Amino acid sequence: MAHTSSTELDREYRETLLRLARDVIFHGLREGDRLTVDPAQYDESLKKEGASFVTLTEQGDLRGCIGTLQPYQPLVADVAEHAYAAAFRDPRFPPVSEDELDMIEISVSVLGEPEEIVVSDEEDLCRQLVPGVDGVILEYGSLRGTFLPSVWETLPDCATFVRHLKQKAGLAPDFWADGIRAYRYRTESFSETGN
Repeated sequence: MAHTSSTELDREYRETLLRLARDVIFHGLREGDRLTVDPAQYDESLKKEGASFVTLTEQGDLRGCIGTLQPYQPLVADVAEHAYAAAFRDPRFPPVSEDELDMIEISVSVLGEPEEIVVSDEEDLCRQLVPGVDGVILEYGSLRGTFLPSVWETLPDCATFVRHLKQKAGLAPDFWADGIRAYRYRTESFSETGN
């Protein structure tokens, strides 16, 4: 039996999910609905429950990003659902058109389990975060927002990162209260450019 390295498996796993995301968008453009995915047709690692975000960019600008923080379905189904939603249902953007398809770059982020961070204030939160590595969730009551680790590329200063995240969650940028809960998570992220 031939030995397959984990690097080869990782590359194959990544390529499969990226190809699936593009197929879903292509199908959506041609058929007007989401491609049905049968998890049984995929490798065991892709059939396990997983949480993902699919991000679309066009010439470096965000074009759509949809995902979930908690796993509730097989990873292949999750990526398919969020690829379709990022292309056609992100309320911030019009649906992707066929003219754009060749210009769209797809990135997939598979999320690890969120870990709660006990923090006393915003400075304490920034002391505990690892910029460029940690994805962050902030919750206050029914309000919640998250930034993937890739957001650090555009908001490298932690205080600015947290202020923007609070706004995304529906909070004032200078708001802080004892009821705020913070979580961090790591992602395995990959894109069609090989990152």
